[in-house]
Amino acid sequence: MSGRTYITTTLPYVNSDPHIGFALELVQADIFARYRKLVGDEIFFNTGTDEHGLKIYQAAEKEGLSVQDYVNDYAGRFKTLPKILGILPEINFIRTTDEYHLKAAQEFWQKCEGVGDIYKKNYKAKYCVGCELEKTDSELVDGRCPIHPNLELEIIEEENYFFRFSNYQQKLLALYEKMPEFVVPGVRFNEIKAFVKNGLEDFSISRLKSKMPWGIEVPNDSDHVMYVWFDALVNYISAVGWPSDEKKFEQWWPVIQFAGKDNLRQQVAMWQAMLMSAGLPPSRQIMIHGFITSGGQKMSKSLGNVINPIELVNEYGTDAVRYFLARHVNPFEDSDFTMERFKEAYNANLANGLGNLVARIMQLSQVNLSVATEKKYQYIFTPDYTEPLNKFEFSRTINYVFENISNLDQKITKTEPFKLIKTNPKEGIELILDLILDLYIIACQLEPFMPQTSATIKEAIKDNKKPDNLFPRKD
Repeated sequence: MSGRTYITTTLPYVNSDPHIGFALELVQADIFARYRKLVGDEIFFNTGTDEHGLKIYQAAEKEGLSVQDYVNDYAGRFKTLPKILGILPEINFIRTTDEYHLKAAQEFWQKCEGVGDIYKKNYKAKYCVGCELEKTDSELVDGRCPIHPNLELEIIEEENYFFRFSNYQQKLLALYEKMPEFVVPGVRFNEIKAFVKNGLEDFSISRLKSKMPWGIEVPNDSDHVMYVWFDALVNYISAVGWPSDEKKFEQWWPVIQFAGKDNLRQQVAMWQAMLMSAGLPPSRQIMIHGFITSGGQKMSKSLGNVINPIELVNEYGTDAVRYFLARHVNPFEDSDFTMERFKEAYNANLANGLGNLVARIMQLSQVNLSVATEKKYQYIFTPDYTEPLNKFEFSRTINYVFENISNLDQKITKTEPFKLIKTNPKEGIELILDLILDLYIIACQLEPFMPQTSATIKEAIKDNKKPDNLFPRKD
């Protein structure tokens, strides 16, 4: 059943270059968006950059740049990433410094304030700049944030505005009960349910401008700027026209969100409570992925194990990177990435596997068929293909596709068309036509995962011509 689907990634902070973890999220979201397009949906696909907050303010200061110049530079780098990763060209790119987003965030604030969910008080808290989140003692390991153990916690002691998160415990639990597939995978859903059942504390949603001037000004209080999470989350609705274009918003909302496991609380609890406060419907569904480690360790510049997705694409090609992220990275749990593992998968499954298969079949076709085949091609998505994709289990679907590739390879070995065409030309031609049909189906199945490769195979079949080596072997 086709309709409209709104899909968004989170917005990465612009305090460093794009990394492989965000490339994973962007590729996962794109695979799902392309799949929904193939089954007939209209798509609104959103990504962008999160450009406010203490982390960015400090990073700009460290480099001796104005904050605006700093975020402009990094936003430009992130804006090139979708094209490099073969993302749908119609993707929307929002910056939280865009004027219309600033106005939306202020309007959203006033909606929440209007129902009594925003108030001011003095407080003292431990704050992780890396997460841009307050931390309780129970969340700390040896007095540090477990996600950013290299960072000293900041102690914030000032008057701030707060959001009445505590008002929404029962409403959130009711939402989770009503929507049993709201968060995928179930293990993450259980985590957030436990968090909410444990009780919710109101959280700070502003900072004193005198201490941290880089943010959206709080409506009717020029001494405060909005806390980065409160501002950034609003991008999901401002991207589709809220509050100025009601028709566009109603056309696309609610959204399917892709986010990392470190965003679980913000996306599934804080954001949903904020939407309730503003009188807006909840998100449609939230897919939570794991982290990518390298050699069993968290990636860091100091360890020298950071994988740059742009450099990887430059050496191996866009679709090779998309293939690895889809098939060899668990969609939900942490996965390890090393160049040895990447190269091994590339040579075995792309150079020797798919690339060799396409060359064998199209060589047979080019030599033995005088013109491009007139065979009528139809492709219907099978449950083995669609059922995992509907659950965001990308590796299961692409494993199924590569089983079909392996089976087709075995079919060639068993039927020996290069011999049959000599002894029985009529049957040989029929066999080659069948092989081309099978290859065309594989090209269709690859389309959400490896769009350039899919298009190249289809073009080769149409022109009845063996393509250039799809995946040159890497030594």
